[in-house]
Amino acid sequence: MKESCGSCGKEFLRSALEHGRCISCRGLGLNDEPLSEQELARKSERILLTTAPSIGSGQTFVELEVITAECVLGMNIFRDLFAGVRDIVGGRSSATQKILKDLRTNCLTELRIEAQKLGADAVIGIDLDYSEFSGKNNSMLFLVASGTAVKFQTQNN
Repeated sequence: MKESCGSCGKEFLRSALEHGRCISCRGLGLNDEPLSEQELARKSERILLTTAPSIGSGQTFVELEVITAECVLGMNIFRDLFAGVRDIVGGRSSATQKILKDLRTNCLTELRIEAQKLGADAVIGIDLDYSEFSGKNNSMLFLVASGTAVKFQTQNN
């Protein structure tokens, strides 16, 4: 069941709220101010990302919700030109490979931030979908990363 955060008004699953506030608005217990995107990115580095449908260690978890991150990067005219030359003569396009790597890195960082905002410990079942938008003298690469944010359950023995 979803409820709204008492500070920012965004909807979250009830299990992601603590004292009526989301993790971003609680400031992860540091203070009452929401965290900056940079601070969220730094704190989210601990979140496990996997394409597997579960955690291999047999860890039990509660599914919070499906989350996504979308990133778009433009290819400038020179990269487009050199990539076109590579299409004709063959070979690897290091400029395009660098853009794809940057796109993936940025998108997975944003996915971690979304998980952090929910109080998740991991994102499982990650899927990466790439697309290209082309138009007059320009092209954009688009990536959507999606997965299920989960919170580990502690085992009481």
